[in-house]
Amino acid sequence: MICTGQRLSPFTKFTTMSKKVMLLTLQTFSSTGGIQKMSRTLAYSLNQLAQEKQWEFKMFSAYDSDDDLMPQYLPADSFRGFKIKRILFVLNTIREAKNTDVLILSHINLSVVGLLVKMINPNCKIWLIAHGIEVWRGLSSTQKKMVNKSDKVICVSNFTKQQMIKLHEVDSNKCFVLNNVIDPFMILPQKFEKPANLMEKYNLQTDDPVIYTLTRLASTEQYKGYERVIRAMVSLKDRFPKLKYILSGQYDKDEEYRINHLIDENGLAGSVILTGFIEEKNLSDHFLLADLFVLPSKKEGFGIVFIEAMACGLPVICGNADGSIDAIRNGELGQAIDPESQEELETAIYEKLESAPPTIGQRIGLQELCLQYFNELCYRNNLLQLFLA
Repeated sequence: MICTGQRLSPFTKFTTMSKKVMLLTLQTFSSTGGIQKMSRTLAYSLNQLAQEKQWEFKMFSAYDSDDDLMPQYLPADSFRGFKIKRILFVLNTIREAKNTDVLILSHINLSVVGLLVKMINPNCKIWLIAHGIEVWRGLSSTQKKMVNKSDKVICVSNFTKQQMIKLHEVDSNKCFVLNNVIDPFMILPQKFEKPANLMEKYNLQTDDPVIYTLTRLASTEQYKGYERVIRAMVSLKDRFPKLKYILSGQYDKDEEYRINHLIDENGLAGSVILTGFIEEKNLSDHFLLADLFVLPSKKEGFGIVFIEAMACGLPVICGNADGSIDAIRNGELGQAIDPESQEELETAIYEKLESAPPTIGQRIGLQELCLQYFNELCYRNNLLQLFLA
């Protein structure tokens, strides 16, 4: 098993001192998305460490309710949800944090709470999680102060780390990279066959080449690149007439209209399939349905969806201008292209499809390699190193 991340010297002494650790999140169990998935895995790993090391661990969520908790991640007595009762959330956090050793903020928008805790308990170590676009831009004065006051800034990718150093002049010595990993409770395939029920649902034939994208489809976020894939379909269908592009993710009305207009004006009706939101339990089957996963995004903090696809044995094409590079380990696991280049995108897809669909053996090999790097045990071990650094 291979674990990545910044490590301590082998001569570092392990301490048995009891710790009181607290995790603050905005929303973790009542919604799904990259940050929510990361927060769930982080909560699970912290709870496991607390049990192993006899630490005390608690998690507070500002927007979740107590009933939203998924008990497989941590027990109810370690979690409290405040259901958007912000004042109650802040007051209870301050009270709990008076004797806390490490407070982890899962988002920059929790800066106010972090600063209040630092004032009341100066000895409390504050860790700030830096994901992506929320910190790749100008910060408010409060957020800047929190970044400066943080004892550690935990970045989900090397790209985000470099952005924190470049844009916000964060001391590189307190910036650490902790890549996201596969959710420990994600259902991974044992058999690599295209699900018959989905083949029928989407009217697919066994010899149809299938490209797949799973992402949030929002009219306010025009950087994911799926419209480039739709445009690429026009020329790709000359070589692969039966090619299908399945585009999954929740969309708003404006984006639905824009995508359907793009499909119609390019004569791709029946070739591009919008599925809407996909439940977590159905993700693996959708990855199995495809021959290639493509998301030429420009603003991924890390891109959990890439490692999810590869953990299901699905080859990946991503952008090379953001944290996606970490997800494919600089090209070891997948292919990165210039997300601004339509020609490069089309060439990459063409070459993958031309080489025939991945065999079962290739899918198994990709899954195993992905899980060597991006598994929860490695994540937990790397997380422990941060406590000891």
